[in-house]
Amino acid sequence: MNKSAIKSQPSTQKGWGARRSTETTLSSRLMMRRIGRRLLGFAGGIWLLLTLGFLMMHLVPGDPVRAALGKGASEEMVRQQREALGLEDPLIVQYVRFISDAVRGEFGTSLFTGQKVTDAISEQFGASLQLALLSFVVVILIAIPLGVVSAALTKGGRRRHFELGFTTSTVVIATVPSFILAQVLVYVFAVQLQWLPIAGNDGWESLILPVISLSVAPAAILARIVRVEVLAVLGEDFIRTARAKRMPGMWIYLREALPNAMTATLTIAGLMLAGLIAGTVLVESVFSWPGMGTSMVTSIRQKDYPMVQGMIIVYGLGVMITNVVVDIVLSAIDPRTALRRQESGK
Repeated sequence: MNKSAIKSQPSTQKGWGARRSTETTLSSRLMMRRIGRRLLGFAGGIWLLLTLGFLMMHLVPGDPVRAALGKGASEEMVRQQREALGLEDPLIVQYVRFISDAVRGEFGTSLFTGQKVTDAISEQFGASLQLALLSFVVVILIAIPLGVVSAALTKGGRRRHFELGFTTSTVVIATVPSFILAQVLVYVFAVQLQWLPIAGNDGWESLILPVISLSVAPAAILARIVRVEVLAVLGEDFIRTARAKRMPGMWIYLREALPNAMTATLTIAGLMLAGLIAGTVLVESVFSWPGMGTSMVTSIRQKDYPMVQGMIIVYGLGVMITNVVVDIVLSAIDPRTALRRQESGK
């Protein structure tokens, strides 16, 4: 072998190593920059959420103290209660006090029960989170296999009738509101057939109908997205190469196609988790589930504004935290996602 060629091999390897190191460093910097921007936006979102929560108390028509005490309360009683709650102070003083208390996790007391809003939320938060997370797991377990199988059956324009049926059915299912589906399920399976409990939390059977109500529509939407993403990946060159090497079809779908289609899928799934957290409100009220949603609906009817205020802020924080975590995880898994978003944001 030529001596010059032998000598050039180490330099070539060093060149590739340096280039790979540079690309890794660039990706890490972009990811850290992306995470920093997301955290900064998260802080701004928290401030906006708290500000809107504060304004809600003052922009809603009527006097919440008068609504809590009833029409028979005297003006003196209303005035004393407003002073006790600090509602007679200047608006800017109330705002600073509210932000300061909210940072410490204090949202006042209920106008009806006298219980601290934080204590009430802590008692009910676990039940709402359980319902949202179980529904999310069901969505993933249904949507990803359904989307992959649908893509496999309809690739290359095959089985047009199946594709039409899949598309039509998922569109129809996705348009059904969760609280309407919940009422239908209650009537059929709890009232008529009496297979499952109507309301409450008396064990795993009580979870079945609420979880189905919350997960059906998101599963239909996500299955459509998975199908589209998998079909796009199946048209890539590396899939053709894998087929040319006569790799097993299961290997191609599970080890080649699905991982490359997961970035967009996980992004939408993360947004759906945030939507499920907020979507528990109406479904919980249908099943009298002992979570924040049932309490929030009751508080709205009673015009218990401090309780509503605190729960809206907690729901908003849940949605924001979920979005930030999903974005950070995706940036860590695939730094190219951060690069694409960085370039699109310029």
